Parts: sequence; structure tokens; C-alpha cells
Amino acid sequence: MKNKRERLGIISEILRMQVIGSQEELLDILRAKGYDVTQATLSRDLKVLKVAKTPLSNGAYKYVLPPQIKPISDELNAHNFTSHGAVLNLEFSGQLAVVKTKPGYASAIAWDIDNRSNDEVLGTIAGDDTILLIPREGVTRADITKMINMIFQEKS
Repeated sequence: MKNKRERLGIISEILRMQVIGSQEELLDILRAKGYDVTQATLSRDLKVLKVAKTPLSNGAYKYVLPPQIKPISDELNAHNFTSHGAVLNLEFSGQLAVVKTKPGYASAIAWDIDNRSNDEVLGTIAGDDTILLIPREGVTRADITKMINMIFQEKS
């Protein structure tokens, strides 16, 4: 029997590399890799990993890992928002901001922005990998960038 830490790592790797829509599908892959686990054990592992099930555009579902978000640069240049965690890019059009994320993460990130921003954000609209962020009147681009950076600082 292989240890739990190794199994959790394999589950994470599988979920990052493949679209998995059911525990049965994940169990089959784990068993093919030599991990003889029960559905109950897998269910507990998914809970430990904080895996969520998110809808796809075709009506199916997939399991996703929580975002590993790192701070965004204070500079507004979109090229500085490279693949650090789930937030990939931040761009502005007038006063509106568009946040690009990894597929499946936009809804959770928009929820964080809505619930953790002070008074900078009027609201957000999230798709699968894109968030439209609507700042309040008088809030600058620099304010939005600073707010995003503060919300998604990597916990030490």
C-alpha cells in the first residue's frame, strides 16, 4: 500500500492534467497506477485537497483543485501578470477591469474579490476563466491592482 501523501500528490497531478468528471473515473485511473483505494478513501482525499466540482460549458462537470494564487505585481503592465497561480492577467478598458484566470477558477476568484474588497469594487461577473470587475466611481486602476494584490497574497 502506498502512503497517503504520495496518493494525494498523484490525485493532484491527475486533476491538473486531465478533465475528471466523477469519482469512479478517478478511482479507475488510480487503480491503473497501482493505488488500491476505496470510494470512501477517495472522497476523504478529495475533501483534504479541497477539490471542488465545477460545471463545464457543455453541461458536464469536472473536479478542480483550489487556486494556488500568488501576488500580482504592483505595476499595471499586463505582461507582469504571468502564470502565477490561478490569476493569469489583469487588464483595463476605461474603468472596467478584466481578470483572466485558469479555466474553472473565475467564479471562486470573483467570490473572493466580492467578499474581500473593501469599497473598491461595485461587483464582478465571472465566466469560466474570465472576470469582469466593475470598480466604484473614483477608484483608480492602481487602487484595483493594489486591492487584487492584497487579496491574493500568498500565505506564508
